[in-house]
Amino acid sequence: MTTFTALYTDEDMSALVARLLRSRGLNVTTVSEQATLGKTDSEQLELATFIGRCILTHNRVDFERLHLQYMEEDKQHFGIIVVPQKNAYEVAQRIGILLSALTAEEIKNQLLYA
Repeated sequence: MTTFTALYTDEDMSALVARLLRSRGLNVTTVSEQATLGKTDSEQLELATFIGRCILTHNRVDFERLHLQYMEEDKQHFGIIVVPQKNAYEVAQRIGILLSALTAEEIKNQLLYA
């Protein structure tokens, strides 16, 4: 059985995206549910890692930098998926396609673009 990665949406990701992904049976939590609104990108990635989730973001520049920093420091994370800002339905579809092709283990420590 394929293990889908658990997801954590950062604060620039629409709440509708989380609802749409949940409707596809995916395990998703959000910054508002985790009470982490206003935290830095670094703090968001640390939390996502602590709770064992892949982070979803539109913020390519900062998360590319954080991913490289993690790799240089030999730190682990559960994946970063960067998706362009489109309408929520397209964003959810892109993420769904990516997650249907990769297991949680294949996403771990990867920077992916949906």
